[in-house]
Amino acid sequence: MRELKITPIRNGTVIDHIGNGLALDVLKILGVRELDRDSTVSVALHVRSGKLGWKDIVKVEGVELSPRAVNAIALIAPTATISIIRDYRVREKRAVDLPARIVGVLRCPNPNCISNQPEPLESEFEVAARRPTVLVCAFCERRVTDFVRHLA
Repeated sequence: MRELKITPIRNGTVIDHIGNGLALDVLKILGVRELDRDSTVSVALHVRSGKLGWKDIVKVEGVELSPRAVNAIALIAPTATISIIRDYRVREKRAVDLPARIVGVLRCPNPNCISNQPEPLESEFEVAARRPTVLVCAFCERRVTDFVRHLA
């Protein structure tokens, strides 16, 4: 069996236990195109996991996630864990947790929703169900289950 080797990062974030095939969506959430060119970004796809069977991993140097990014990751990868790395050591590790309300992370799929109009109003969704995750728009009550397509 060959060993998986990924370059360690000095300071940054490791997102582990991402559902198989979802790492590229996590990279989209992180806005990888906007990162410093000197930052190390490592992506491992389809890695064996005792917990999930198969998983993806994303490591990004020089980035600590905003609460909005964590909420977006919780929507598409509810089994993910986030580790904060400082001086090559894990300083904090936690599982993502989907809050009862999601603000400013998704666009409502209803084009007539007030949150899609030229109003200074952020989208807002309530979690109607957790397994599988279903969100309901706080303004127009549209149900959303396909989160990647509607990321803000």
